[in-house]
Parts: sequence; structure tokens; C-alpha cells
Amino acid sequence: MKIFIAALVTETNTFSPLPTGAASFYAPESYRRRDASLDDTAADTICQKTWRQLAERDGHEIVESVSAFAQPAGRTIRALYESLRDDILDDLRQAGPVDIVLLLMHGAMVADGYDDCEGDTLERVRAIVGPDVPVGLEFDLHCHLTDRMIDNATAVIGFKEYPHVDLAPRAVELYELCLRARRGEVRPVMALYDCRMVGMWRTPVEPMRGFVDRMQALEGRDGILSVTFSHGFPWGDVEEVGARMLVVADGDRGRARALAERLGQEIWDLRHATATPHDTVDEALDRALAAPHGPVVLADVADNAGGGAPGDSTFILRRILDRGIGNVVSGSYWDPQAVALCEEAGEGASFDLRIGGKCGPASGDPVDLRITVKRVLPALFQTGLGEEKSPLGRGVWVQAANGVDLVLVTLRSQTFWPDAYTAFGIDLSQKAIVVVKSTQHFYAGFAPIAAEIRYVTTPGAIPPSFGDIAFTKRRVPFWPRVENPFA
Repeated sequence: MKIFIAALVTETNTFSPLPTGAASFYAPESYRRRDASLDDTAADTICQKTWRQLAERDGHEIVESVSAFAQPAGRTIRALYESLRDDILDDLRQAGPVDIVLLLMHGAMVADGYDDCEGDTLERVRAIVGPDVPVGLEFDLHCHLTDRMIDNATAVIGFKEYPHVDLAPRAVELYELCLRARRGEVRPVMALYDCRMVGMWRTPVEPMRGFVDRMQALEGRDGILSVTFSHGFPWGDVEEVGARMLVVADGDRGRARALAERLGQEIWDLRHATATPHDTVDEALDRALAAPHGPVVLADVADNAGGGAPGDSTFILRRILDRGIGNVVSGSYWDPQAVALCEEAGEGASFDLRIGGKCGPASGDPVDLRITVKRVLPALFQTGLGEEKSPLGRGVWVQAANGVDLVLVTLRSQTFWPDAYTAFGIDLSQKAIVVVKSTQHFYAGFAPIAAEIRYVTTPGAIPPSFGDIAFTKRRVPFWPRVENPFA
């Protein structure tokens, strides 16, 4: 068989002040055409590599197209999206006929003029390959599942875990399901259920852990092929924003609908128990100072670059400094200008440096500090999702008074793993407080070393006040904006 694969991935925060343009998608580490799964230097290619390995194991031919990833930000420029999409479609036409199409897309990509980039791409792919070729989509669980996606795909399968540690298992699942569909062994049909909720769910902790395990245990039984709880991406102003339950069944859409509704009602019933409590900055700092030992990890959830935030906010840093708190490490701050000044000064230099606060009100005010440049790294990497190395660009470690250590980088990214700090030689075990600019992807790496984890809300770009987000396109009421949207 001939299997066509491609990836076009970004998550769009429609409220973000940062446009998503060519420099984001065509960055050297994140763009490849026709060879990403063969290039060990390419970032974010777990799924494509998995599909190639499986196909080569089974004696099938892989035809690879675009692999393009952009750090989440605002809407993608229309002409850029159309160009990347059309490159995939052109490669598909040239490859044809193909037996299977496998796509990796985020599920929450929005471009100027396109609220549903994934549905648009799938519709055009379907028009090329016809009704009988299996078309599979793997998506991030922070997506907007739409009828247009479901109508034009054979199978749609999303990540189950947050942090997203299951990209490869889901790639295997999609590959095998589409292969079975091509052989006529199964006839996938899909059903969606709108849970009428907007929020975020942490899968490593109860009761979400048990729910995900129960959900997964249903697969492979009674004609159920796959189950995905799509958490949704709260900061996308599109009609389909919010949580949805997706069930793929073998030929029985009624069975799929019934299970999707049952599971959707189950997660609705858990809405209060699964809600993440958030501290104010001072509450979190008080809690950390009262801890018998550290490090206490504070998650700066509203400045998560993985949700489209700038990654340079200073709200927590300002309170740390105002309160005279020491023995702290915080990062990673997206501040290329500050990095360049530190590189110019060199390791060991002490001087006055303005840090952060550069992208608008959600970044807070810049902080002026007397710092010492402790270390400069020309290429900084951290362990990313699936334990691949994720680039942070050029990085510096600077130290201010009271042992306040800051990591500054040139590539905007959330903090995934402790090696974003330890690569400089920073010993996290000796710190009282570690501040990470991340919502939940930090958890897998930091939970084993943390004395405690606190989630902190600030006036950043993605505050977790879900009922207050200024949606203009969602038509159906949702919790927590209304207490019972099913009434």
C-alpha cells in the first residue's frame, strides 16, 4: 500500500496580540518537506516517525509531504495557511493514487478567513482521494472538534493525556485503524457530543486519571474502536469552542452516539471535582514560604507560550522582588534583546538589565535589575513532549539579588522539563521556589522533584477565568458561564 503523511500544526489563540506568520512555520528546526520523518534534527516529528516505522515494518510505501509546526500565537496569515495547505494538496495529487492518508494537525488552528483550518484541509483532501480512501487525523486534545472534520475523515483520534505524553501510541492507533478500514475489516463511523463546558483538565490526577482509564478500557470492546475526550482550547473564538466527546465505532453510529453522550454526561458530573484551583500570586508565594522544604513549583499558567501567550510576563517576578523573596529560579522568559545584551557583556559581567514586559498589557511592566551573567549557552534545549529535544534558542542564566535566578531565551516556548534550568548548572533541589511558565506540560518533568505544585493566575494572556472569556461566536450556552447549560 501507498500511505501519504503530512503535518500542519499550530494552536491559535484568537485573542493573542502575536500574529502567526512565515517565520513561525518556516523556522529551520520545525519545517521540512518530504523528509521530516527521516531527519533526526527536525522537531515535533514523533507521529511521522512512528507512521514510517510501522509502514516499513509492514512493507508499505510512505509518501511524505509537509511537516510544519508553529509555536501557538494569534491567527495565521491567510496566504501563509493557504500556501502550506496547497503544498500538501499538490504533493497528494502528485503521489496519487494513494491507499491511505494520515495527517497530524492540532485541531485549533485558525487563519484569517478560516475558523476551521483542519476541516478545510480535510475537505480538500477528501475531494482529491475520493470517498473510499481512508483519511485519518491525529489531533491535540486542546482542539475544536467540528462536524466538517468528522464528515471528511474516516477516523479522527486525539491525544488522551495532558501533558501530551501519548503522541506515539495514538499514532499507532490511527495507523492500525486506517489500515483495517482499507482492508475492509472495520467500517469506522464517528459521533460527537457537546459537553457544554469550557475548561482545562489535568489527566495525571484523580478523578481525571480514573476517567481516562475507564474511557480507554472501552476501546476494542462491543464494536467501539476509539474514544477521545477533546478538552477544547478555551482561547479560540470559534463557534465550536469547548469540550466534546468523540467515539469511533465499527459500523454502528447509534452505538457511538450513545456512548459519547454517556461519557459526556459523566465528565459533566465531574466538573467541580476536576476543576483546577488557582492561587493569586501572593497566595502562592505565601504557601511556598510556609513549606517545610522546597522546591515548591509555581505554574505561571497565564503566560504559557503553548497557549499563545508572549512568555515574557513579569507579574510573579515583580511580587518576588517586592517581597524580598530569595533562592528562586524562574523562566523561561522570551527576551531576545536581553539575551543579546548578556551575550555582549559575557559571563561574569554585572550590569543593569531590563527584563520582560515587552509585548503589551498581558506582559506586565518591564523589570529593571542589577544582574550578573552566570552562563551563556549558544544553543539551549529542553526535553519536550515524548522526550524529544525541544529548542529554546540561545539562552542565558542571570542572577539578581537574594539568589533570584532567571533563564532568558530567544525562542518563545513554555517550560517542559527541568533541563531548561539544569542545562546551565542550576541545582533545582536547592531552590525554595521554582517558577515555570506553563499550564500543565511541565508536570511530567517537575512533579517528581517538587515538594508541592501550585497553579497561579495572573493578568497574563491566557487567564483561567473560563466563564469570562469574550467569545463572540459560540452559540450554545456553556459552564461555567451558566450553571446549567442543559436546562
